[in-house]
Amino acid sequence: MADGDEITLQKENRAGLITLNRPKALNAFTLDMIRKREEALKTWISDPHIYGVVQNSAVDNVFSVGGDLRAIYEWKQRGAPELIGVFREEYQQNWHLEMFKKPTVSLVDGLVMGGGVGMTIYGTHFVAGENTRFAMPETGIGFFPDVGASYFLSQLPGKLGLYMGLTGYVADAADLYFLDIATHVIANKHYDAIREAMIEADPIDDVLEELHDDPGPAALAQRQQVIDRIFSRNSVENILEALDRETGEHAEWAQETAQTLRQKAPISLKVTFRLLQDRASNTSLKAAFQTDFRLASRFIQDDNLFEGIRALLIDKDKEPKWQPARLEDITDDMVDRYFEGLGGEELELTDLN
Repeated sequence: MADGDEITLQKENRAGLITLNRPKALNAFTLDMIRKREEALKTWISDPHIYGVVQNSAVDNVFSVGGDLRAIYEWKQRGAPELIGVFREEYQQNWHLEMFKKPTVSLVDGLVMGGGVGMTIYGTHFVAGENTRFAMPETGIGFFPDVGASYFLSQLPGKLGLYMGLTGYVADAADLYFLDIATHVIANKHYDAIREAMIEADPIDDVLEELHDDPGPAALAQRQQVIDRIFSRNSVENILEALDRETGEHAEWAQETAQTLRQKAPISLKVTFRLLQDRASNTSLKAAFQTDFRLASRFIQDDNLFEGIRALLIDKDKEPKWQPARLEDITDDMVDRYFEGLGGEELELTDLN
Protein backbone atom coordinates (compact mmCIF):
# COMPACT_ATOMS: atom_id res chain seq x y z
CA MET A 1 0.00 0.00 0.00
CA ALA A 2 1.45 3.33 -1.04
CA ASP A 3 1.88 6.08 1.53
CA GLY A 4 -1.08 8.45 1.43
CA ASP A 5 -3.51 6.03 -0.16
CA GLU A 6 -6.79 6.52 1.71
CA ILE A 7 -8.32 3.51 0.01
CA THR A 8 -6.69 0.76 -2.03
CA LEU A 9 -8.50 -1.50 -4.45
CA GLN A 10 -6.53 -4.52 -5.55
CA LYS A 11 -7.23 -7.62 -7.55
CA GLU A 12 -5.23 -10.47 -6.06
CA ASN A 13 -5.76 -13.78 -7.81
CA ARG A 14 -9.47 -14.61 -7.24
CA ALA A 15 -10.33 -11.77 -4.83
CA GLY A 16 -10.97 -8.06 -4.95
CA LEU A 17 -9.48 -6.39 -1.88
CA ILE A 18 -10.79 -3.08 -0.51
CA THR A 19 -8.63 -1.58 2.24
CA LEU A 20 -9.35 1.65 4.12
CA ASN A 21 -6.31 3.59 5.33
CA ARG A 22 -7.18 7.02 6.65
CA PRO A 23 -6.02 6.79 10.26
CA LYS A 24 -6.19 10.46 11.26
CA ALA A 25 -9.85 10.56 10.23
CA LEU A 26 -10.69 7.10 11.65
CA ASN A 27 -11.29 5.92 8.07
CA ALA A 28 -14.06 8.44 7.49
CA PHE A 29 -14.74 8.18 3.79
CA THR A 30 -14.76 10.97 1.24
CA LEU A 31 -16.76 11.25 -1.96
CA ASP A 32 -13.62 10.28 -3.88
CA MET A 33 -13.32 7.09 -1.80
CA ILE A 34 -16.98 6.25 -2.48
CA ARG A 35 -16.44 6.67 -6.21
CA LYS A 36 -13.29 4.57 -6.30
CA ARG A 37 -15.01 1.78 -4.42
CA GLU A 38 -18.02 1.96 -6.74
CA GLU A 39 -15.81 1.65 -9.80
CA ALA A 40 -14.10 -1.40 -8.32
CA LEU A 41 -17.40 -3.11 -7.48
CA LYS A 42 -18.64 -2.60 -11.03
CA THR A 43 -15.42 -4.06 -12.42
CA TRP A 44 -15.34 -7.07 -10.12
CA ILE A 45 -18.99 -8.06 -10.51
CA SER A 46 -18.43 -8.51 -14.25
CA ASP A 47 -15.03 -10.23 -13.93
CA PRO A 48 -15.62 -14.01 -14.03
CA HIS A 49 -12.23 -14.65 -12.42
CA ILE A 50 -13.20 -12.76 -9.25
CA TYR A 51 -14.64 -15.13 -6.65
CA GLY A 52 -15.51 -12.43 -4.14
CA VAL A 53 -14.54 -9.26 -2.31
CA VAL A 54 -12.85 -8.62 1.04
CA GLN A 55 -13.33 -5.31 2.85
CA ASN A 56 -10.88 -4.48 5.60
CA SER A 57 -9.00 -1.71 7.36
CA ALA A 58 -5.29 -0.98 7.63
CA VAL A 59 -5.95 1.03 10.82
CA ASP A 60 -5.88 -0.74 14.17
CA ASN A 61 -9.16 -0.79 16.11
CA VAL A 62 -11.08 1.08 13.41
CA PHE A 63 -13.04 -0.08 10.39
CA SER A 64 -14.80 3.21 9.57
CA VAL A 65 -16.71 5.86 11.46
CA GLY A 66 -18.69 6.70 8.33
CA GLY A 67 -18.82 9.75 6.12
CA ASP A 68 -16.39 12.64 6.42
CA LEU A 69 -18.34 15.02 8.64
CA ARG A 70 -15.72 17.76 8.40
CA ALA A 71 -16.04 17.74 4.62
CA ILE A 72 -19.84 17.90 4.91
CA TYR A 73 -19.51 20.88 7.26
CA GLU A 74 -17.12 22.64 4.88
CA TRP A 75 -19.39 22.01 1.89
CA LYS A 76 -22.25 23.59 3.80
CA GLN A 77 -20.12 26.62 4.67
CA ARG A 78 -19.32 27.06 0.97
CA GLY A 79 -22.92 26.49 -0.08
CA ALA A 80 -21.72 23.66 -2.30
CA PRO A 81 -24.58 22.21 -4.36
CA GLU A 82 -23.00 18.74 -4.47
CA LEU A 83 -23.75 18.04 -0.79
CA ILE A 84 -26.96 16.07 -1.37
CA GLY A 85 -25.17 14.25 -4.19
CA VAL A 86 -22.85 12.68 -1.61
CA PHE A 87 -25.81 10.96 0.02
CA ARG A 88 -27.21 9.95 -3.37
CA GLU A 89 -23.96 8.21 -4.30
CA GLU A 90 -23.50 6.66 -0.86
CA TYR A 91 -26.97 5.11 -0.76
CA GLN A 92 -26.61 3.93 -4.35
CA GLN A 93 -23.39 2.16 -3.41
CA ASN A 94 -24.98 0.55 -0.36
CA TRP A 95 -27.71 -0.78 -2.65
CA HIS A 96 -25.13 -2.10 -5.11
CA LEU A 97 -23.39 -3.96 -2.32
CA GLU A 98 -26.69 -5.57 -1.35
CA MET A 99 -27.14 -6.60 -5.00
CA PHE A 100 -23.55 -7.89 -5.36
CA LYS A 101 -23.99 -11.57 -6.19
CA LYS A 102 -20.57 -12.77 -5.09
CA PRO A 103 -19.22 -13.43 -1.58
CA THR A 104 -18.44 -10.15 0.14
CA VAL A 105 -16.61 -10.49 3.44
CA SER A 106 -16.19 -7.49 5.75
CA LEU A 107 -13.46 -8.02 8.33
CA VAL A 108 -14.48 -5.66 11.13
CA ASP A 109 -12.40 -5.17 14.26
CA GLY A 110 -12.84 -1.87 16.05
CA LEU A 111 -15.13 1.08 15.42
CA VAL A 112 -17.78 0.73 12.73
CA MET A 113 -20.35 3.49 12.86
CA GLY A 114 -22.87 5.33 10.72
CA GLY A 115 -21.91 5.12 7.07
CA GLY A 116 -19.28 2.54 7.98
CA VAL A 117 -22.16 0.25 8.91
CA GLY A 118 -23.58 0.77 5.43
CA MET A 119 -20.26 -0.37 3.95
CA THR A 120 -20.34 -3.66 5.86
CA ILE A 121 -23.85 -4.78 6.70
CA TYR A 122 -25.00 -5.39 3.13
CA GLY A 123 -22.30 -7.87 2.19
CA THR A 124 -22.79 -11.61 2.50
CA HIS A 125 -20.54 -12.01 5.55
CA PHE A 126 -20.00 -9.59 8.46
CA VAL A 127 -17.10 -10.88 10.54
CA ALA A 128 -16.81 -9.24 13.97
CA GLY A 129 -13.49 -9.31 15.79
CA GLU A 130 -12.98 -9.05 19.51
CA ASN A 131 -12.56 -5.24 19.40
CA THR A 132 -15.67 -4.51 17.34
CA ARG A 133 -17.75 -1.53 18.42
CA PHE A 134 -20.84 -0.93 16.26
CA ALA A 135 -23.21 2.03 16.49
CA MET A 136 -25.63 4.28 14.66
CA PRO A 137 -24.93 7.50 16.62
CA GLU A 138 -26.49 10.03 14.26
CA THR A 139 -29.09 11.47 16.65
CA GLY A 140 -26.17 12.89 18.61
CA ILE A 141 -25.07 15.09 15.70
CA GLY A 142 -28.48 16.33 14.62
CA PHE A 143 -29.05 13.72 11.91
CA PHE A 144 -30.81 10.33 11.81
CA PRO A 145 -29.76 6.67 11.38
CA ASP A 146 -29.49 6.43 7.61
CA VAL A 147 -27.83 4.00 5.12
CA GLY A 148 -30.97 1.87 5.25
CA ALA A 149 -30.88 1.55 9.04
CA SER A 150 -34.64 1.85 9.27
CA TYR A 151 -34.84 -1.45 7.41
CA PHE A 152 -32.27 -3.47 9.34
CA LEU A 153 -33.02 -1.95 12.74
CA SER A 154 -36.70 -2.74 12.32
CA GLN A 155 -35.81 -6.40 11.79
CA LEU A 156 -34.19 -6.69 15.23
CA PRO A 157 -35.95 -8.43 18.13
CA GLY A 158 -38.53 -6.43 20.09
CA LYS A 159 -37.65 -2.78 20.54
CA LEU A 160 -33.89 -3.22 20.31
CA GLY A 161 -33.69 -1.49 16.93
CA LEU A 162 -35.56 1.55 18.22
CA TYR A 163 -33.36 1.60 21.31
CA MET A 164 -30.17 1.47 19.23
CA GLY A 165 -31.39 4.06 16.75
CA LEU A 166 -32.45 6.60 19.37
CA THR A 167 -29.58 6.20 21.83
CA GLY A 168 -26.65 5.32 19.57
CA TYR A 169 -25.96 2.27 21.75
CA VAL A 170 -22.50 0.81 21.08
CA ALA A 171 -22.80 -2.92 20.40
CA ASP A 172 -19.95 -5.39 20.77
CA ALA A 173 -19.34 -8.65 18.92
CA ALA A 174 -21.60 -10.66 21.23
CA ASP A 175 -24.45 -8.19 20.71
CA LEU A 176 -24.00 -8.26 16.95
CA TYR A 177 -24.04 -12.05 16.81
CA PHE A 178 -27.16 -12.15 18.97
CA LEU A 179 -28.81 -9.63 16.63
CA ASP A 180 -27.80 -11.61 13.51
CA ILE A 181 -25.89 -8.60 12.22
CA ALA A 182 -22.55 -10.37 12.53
CA THR A 183 -22.58 -13.65 10.64
CA HIS A 184 -19.46 -14.80 12.47
CA VAL A 185 -17.32 -13.80 15.45
CA ILE A 186 -13.66 -14.52 14.77
CA ALA A 187 -10.49 -13.33 16.51
CA ASN A 188 -8.61 -10.82 14.40
CA LYS A 189 -5.51 -13.03 14.41
CA HIS A 190 -7.32 -15.15 11.81
CA TYR A 191 -8.11 -12.30 9.41
CA ASP A 192 -5.03 -12.92 7.25
CA ALA A 193 -6.11 -16.54 6.81
CA ILE A 194 -9.59 -15.40 5.75
CA ARG A 195 -8.11 -13.04 3.17
CA GLU A 196 -5.91 -15.82 1.82
CA ALA A 197 -8.89 -18.14 1.59
CA MET A 198 -10.77 -15.58 -0.48
CA ILE A 199 -7.72 -14.99 -2.68
CA GLU A 200 -7.58 -18.73 -3.38
CA ALA A 201 -11.38 -18.98 -3.78
CA ASP A 202 -11.71 -21.52 -0.99
CA PRO A 203 -15.37 -22.10 0.00
CA ILE A 204 -15.70 -19.17 2.35
CA ASP A 205 -18.67 -20.48 4.33
CA ASP A 206 -16.66 -23.51 5.40
CA VAL A 207 -13.63 -21.40 6.29
CA LEU A 208 -15.61 -18.98 8.44
CA GLU A 209 -17.59 -21.70 10.19
CA GLU A 210 -14.38 -23.42 11.20
CA LEU A 211 -12.91 -20.21 12.65
CA HIS A 212 -16.08 -18.92 14.32
CA ASP A 213 -15.98 -18.72 18.12
CA ASP A 214 -19.27 -18.27 19.97
CA PRO A 215 -18.95 -14.97 21.89
CA GLY A 216 -21.21 -15.97 24.77
CA PRO A 217 -24.11 -14.02 26.32
CA ALA A 218 -24.94 -10.63 24.83
CA ALA A 219 -25.57 -7.60 27.01
CA LEU A 220 -28.54 -6.65 24.84
CA ALA A 221 -30.12 -10.07 25.29
CA GLN A 222 -29.83 -9.77 29.04
CA ARG A 223 -31.48 -6.32 29.02
CA GLN A 224 -34.04 -6.88 26.28
CA GLN A 225 -37.02 -7.31 28.59
CA VAL A 226 -36.71 -3.87 30.17
CA ILE A 227 -35.82 -2.27 26.83
CA ASP A 228 -38.93 -3.75 25.23
CA ARG A 229 -41.10 -2.59 28.11
CA ILE A 230 -39.88 0.99 28.16
CA PHE A 231 -39.31 1.59 24.45
CA SER A 232 -42.79 0.32 23.58
CA ARG A 233 -44.19 3.70 24.69
CA ASN A 234 -45.89 5.76 22.01
CA SER A 235 -43.59 8.80 22.01
CA VAL A 236 -40.07 9.84 22.90
CA GLU A 237 -41.47 11.93 25.74
CA ASN A 238 -43.23 8.90 27.21
CA ILE A 239 -40.08 6.81 26.87
CA LEU A 240 -38.19 9.43 28.87
CA GLU A 241 -40.94 9.53 31.47
CA ALA A 242 -40.77 5.75 31.85
CA LEU A 243 -36.99 5.87 32.18
CA ASP A 244 -37.22 8.56 34.85
CA ARG A 245 -39.72 6.47 36.84
CA GLU A 246 -37.82 3.18 36.62
CA THR A 247 -36.75 1.74 39.98
CA GLY A 248 -35.09 -1.42 41.19
CA GLU A 249 -32.36 -3.34 39.41
CA HIS A 250 -32.61 -1.33 36.17
CA ALA A 251 -32.73 2.12 37.76
CA GLU A 252 -29.10 3.02 37.09
CA TRP A 253 -29.32 1.89 33.46
CA ALA A 254 -32.56 3.86 33.04
CA GLN A 255 -31.01 7.01 34.48
CA GLU A 256 -27.99 6.73 32.17
CA THR A 257 -30.22 6.06 29.15
CA ALA A 258 -32.41 9.07 29.92
CA GLN A 259 -29.33 11.25 30.24
CA THR A 260 -28.07 9.94 26.89
CA LEU A 261 -31.36 10.71 25.15
CA ARG A 262 -31.48 14.24 26.57
CA GLN A 263 -28.13 14.98 24.91
CA LYS A 264 -29.48 14.16 21.45
CA ALA A 265 -31.04 16.60 19.01
CA PRO A 266 -34.78 16.70 19.77
CA ILE A 267 -35.77 16.83 16.10
CA SER A 268 -33.50 13.86 15.38
CA LEU A 269 -35.18 11.85 18.14
CA LYS A 270 -38.65 12.69 16.86
CA VAL A 271 -37.85 11.91 13.22
CA THR A 272 -36.02 8.71 14.14
CA PHE A 273 -38.90 7.56 16.33
CA ARG A 274 -41.33 8.12 13.46
CA LEU A 275 -38.98 6.44 10.99
CA LEU A 276 -38.52 3.29 13.05
CA GLN A 277 -42.01 3.05 14.50
CA ASP A 278 -44.38 4.07 11.74
CA ARG A 279 -42.58 3.73 8.47
CA ALA A 280 -40.08 0.91 8.58
CA SER A 281 -41.73 -2.27 9.81
CA ASN A 282 -43.10 -3.50 6.48
CA THR A 283 -40.93 -1.67 4.00
CA SER A 284 -38.20 -2.90 1.66
CA LEU A 285 -34.54 -1.97 1.73
CA LYS A 286 -34.96 0.02 -1.48
CA ALA A 287 -37.83 1.98 0.06
CA ALA A 288 -35.69 2.59 3.16
CA PHE A 289 -32.93 4.17 1.06
CA GLN A 290 -35.48 6.32 -0.75
CA THR A 291 -36.91 7.53 2.56
CA ASP A 292 -33.39 8.15 3.85
CA PHE A 293 -32.73 10.37 0.86
CA ARG A 294 -35.84 12.44 1.58
CA LEU A 295 -34.80 12.85 5.20
CA ALA A 296 -31.18 13.65 4.36
CA SER A 297 -32.37 16.30 1.89
CA ARG A 298 -34.30 18.00 4.71
CA PHE A 299 -31.65 17.62 7.41
CA ILE A 300 -28.97 19.30 5.29
CA GLN A 301 -31.29 22.28 4.87
CA ASP A 302 -31.51 22.72 8.64
CA ASP A 303 -28.87 23.94 11.06
CA ASN A 304 -28.96 21.05 13.54
CA LEU A 305 -26.67 18.70 11.61
CA PHE A 306 -24.03 21.38 11.18
CA GLU A 307 -24.41 22.53 14.78
CA GLY A 308 -23.86 18.94 15.87
CA ILE A 309 -20.74 18.61 13.72
CA ARG A 310 -19.47 21.97 14.98
CA ALA A 311 -19.86 20.96 18.62
CA LEU A 312 -18.31 17.53 18.12
CA LEU A 313 -15.51 18.09 15.61
CA ILE A 314 -14.93 21.78 14.84
CA ASP A 315 -15.05 23.73 18.11
CA LYS A 316 -15.19 20.51 20.17
CA ASP A 317 -17.12 22.18 22.98
CA LYS A 318 -19.63 19.29 22.97
CA GLU A 319 -22.41 21.76 23.75
CA PRO A 320 -24.65 21.88 20.68
CA LYS A 321 -27.47 24.41 20.65
CA TRP A 322 -30.33 22.41 19.14
CA GLN A 323 -33.31 24.10 17.49
CA PRO A 324 -35.97 23.46 18.65
CA ALA A 325 -34.31 22.84 21.98
CA ARG A 326 -37.14 20.84 23.56
CA LEU A 327 -39.08 17.79 22.44
CA GLU A 328 -42.37 19.42 23.41
CA ASP A 329 -41.72 22.26 20.94
CA ILE A 330 -41.72 19.87 17.96
CA THR A 331 -45.12 19.34 16.35
CA ASP A 332 -46.27 16.41 14.25
CA ASP A 333 -46.43 18.75 11.26
CA MET A 334 -42.76 19.59 11.71
CA VAL A 335 -41.88 15.90 11.64
CA ASP A 336 -44.18 15.27 8.67
CA ARG A 337 -42.22 17.79 6.62
CA TYR A 338 -39.11 15.63 6.70
CA PHE A 339 -40.95 12.71 5.09
CA GLU A 340 -42.59 14.62 2.25
CA GLY A 341 -41.79 13.60 -1.32
CA LEU A 342 -39.14 15.33 -3.41
CA GLY A 343 -40.94 15.30 -6.75
CA GLY A 344 -38.44 14.89 -9.57
CA GLU A 345 -35.52 14.78 -7.13
CA GLU A 346 -36.38 11.41 -5.54
CA LEU A 347 -33.62 8.81 -5.24
CA GLU A 348 -33.76 6.34 -8.13
CA LEU A 349 -31.62 3.28 -7.43
CA THR A 350 -30.05 1.43 -10.33
CA ASP A 351 -28.86 -2.16 -10.49
CA LEU A 352 -25.19 -3.05 -10.48
CA ASN A 353 -24.03 -3.91 -13.97
